[in-house]
Amino acid sequence: MKKRRVKSKEVTEAALRLLAERGVTIRAIAEIVYEMQSPYNKGLTMDDCIESVEKVLQKREVQHAILVGIELDKLAERKMLSEPLQTLVEMDEGLFGVDETIALGAVLGYGSIAVTTFGHLDKHKIGIIKNLDTKRGQGVHTFLDDLVASIAASAAGRLAHRFRDEEERLNEEAGVMQEKEEAVS
Repeated sequence: MKKRRVKSKEVTEAALRLLAERGVTIRAIAEIVYEMQSPYNKGLTMDDCIESVEKVLQKREVQHAILVGIELDKLAERKMLSEPLQTLVEMDEGLFGVDETIALGAVLGYGSIAVTTFGHLDKHKIGIIKNLDTKRGQGVHTFLDDLVASIAASAAGRLAHRFRDEEERLNEEAGVMQEKEEAVS
């Protein structure tokens, strides 16, 4: 029996489709990124945030976390998990930390800024994260709210590092220009 190999494109499309089915848009995630990063990056645009979210969503680890988490939420909605897991997921039990663990695993590739931003978003439930977290009786989003926080935190961390790199590049160029001007004088 030949094993089927899942292509990257299939995984990407499935993750994006699941987010859309659950009412999560790239723009809604980007709005959180903008709120988190705009105080530190004055030139930040919504397009920067959307691009960063899109890049994060291309990562296999993030896509896998989305597939697993949303599937568990959907199974809980249909009451297809065994007890006591069914109740833990359905009620989003406070001491059940597997949802945060999966989301945190997806954020680790984006540095300490992403990790601390994830913690902040998990605690303060900004934007669509709050809507997902408080949707009692309208679907189970135990994993999804944390996954959205993870995506937003990763995109914010990615932007923070990119802006720092750009700042350093501009400073280096300015230093080279200064040296050239001094040499000519």
